[in-house]
Amino acid sequence: MFEIQVSDKPKSIQLVLTRQGVSTELPALWLRARSSCSSQRDATTGQRLINPHHLPDDLMLTDARWQDGQLHLAFSDGFAGLFDPAELRAGADLSEGCPITTPWRADAKPAPVYRWADLQSDDVLYRALVDFLQLGFLLVHDTPIQADSVLTIAHRFGFVRTTNFGSFFEVYSRPDSNDLAYRPVALGPHTDNPYRTPVPGIQLLHCLQNNTSGGLSTLVDSLAVIEQVRLLDPRGFDLLCRVPVRFEYRDASTHLVAVKPMIEIDGSGALCGVHYSPRLDDIALMSEADTRSYHRARKHLGQLLESPAFELRFKLEAGQLMMFDNNRILHGRTAFDPAEGHRQLQGCYIDRDGPRSLYRVLHQRAESQRAT
Repeated sequence: MFEIQVSDKPKSIQLVLTRQGVSTELPALWLRARSSCSSQRDATTGQRLINPHHLPDDLMLTDARWQDGQLHLAFSDGFAGLFDPAELRAGADLSEGCPITTPWRADAKPAPVYRWADLQSDDVLYRALVDFLQLGFLLVHDTPIQADSVLTIAHRFGFVRTTNFGSFFEVYSRPDSNDLAYRPVALGPHTDNPYRTPVPGIQLLHCLQNNTSGGLSTLVDSLAVIEQVRLLDPRGFDLLCRVPVRFEYRDASTHLVAVKPMIEIDGSGALCGVHYSPRLDDIALMSEADTRSYHRARKHLGQLLESPAFELRFKLEAGQLMMFDNNRILHGRTAFDPAEGHRQLQGCYIDRDGPRSLYRVLHQRAESQRAT
C-alpha cells in the first residue's frame, strides 16, 4: 500500500510504502532514479538515459497524486512523470527473484530426480530449476551414454565455462595424475577448483560407466552445516569468515592461486559461498594462539561436513548425472578398486547465473500465461 503524506516541518511531500505492517518512506532520489519515462529510460533495453549520480543531493518531491492507477510524481529538479506502483514495490525488494534456499540434511526428502527426455519440456524444466535453486542440486536419469553428452545437458541449463581442463573433463583412474580426483582413493567433501577466481559456479558430473562396488558419490549441503557451526561456535564461525586462505594449483602449463576466506558471507550475514578443500588450503601466518583457534574451528567444520547426519550418499550409474552448486554443495566419493571394473565420468562447469536467468524467464512466462 502506498500513502502520500505532507509534512510541514519542513514542508515536503513523502511517499510511504507499507508492506507486511512495516512502513518505509521512499526517498526522492530513490524514486527519481526509477522513472520509466521515455526521456529517462530506454524502452527496449530498460537502461537509464540519465546518470543518477548527477541528481542534486537535496532533491525533494514537490507533488504526488494518483492518476489512472499510476502515481504522478513531481520533483524539485523540474522533472515530473508517471510511476507504476507495482514496479516501485518490486524495486523495494532487493532479492534475486529466485526461490528461497532450503538447507537439508541426510534425512531430508528424496533427492530431486528428472528424466532427460522430460527436461525437454519447459514446464518440467521450470520445476527442476525450482528444486535446484532451493536444494542446490538435482539428478538427471536416462541421459545419453555418449562422450560429450555432458555438454548437451549443460547447455539446457546455462553457459559452459571453459577452463585449462577444456570445456569438459574426464574422471577416471590414472595412477600418474597430479590430482587425487583421478585416482581410486576416497575424496572427502570439497569445493571444486577453489584456486580459481571466481570459483566455478555449478558442476555437472555425468556417469558413462561404473562397474565398481565402491566409488559412491557424496553430497553435503554447506548451508545446513555452516548454520550449525554459527550456532555452536560463533567465534569459530567468525574466524572462518575472516581469516584468508591460500588455494593453489599448478601443472606444466598452469599456475592458479586464489586467496579468500573459507566461508564468504554478504553484508546481511547470508552465505555467499564456501571454499573447503583440505587437500589444497594453506592458512595465513598468525600467532600461535590464533592458529590454534582457527585450527579448532576448521576441524569442527570438517567433522560436521563428514558426519553421516549431513551426507547424502548414492551410486551414480551409467546414464545418470548430478548437477550441484559448487559454491554451496560439497561433493566427494568413496574409494573404489579399479581392478573390479571401470568407473568413468565426464564433467563440466556452468556459470551460476545461467539457471537463475532461465528460472526468471520461465517464471515470468508462467505468470503471463496465468494472467491471460
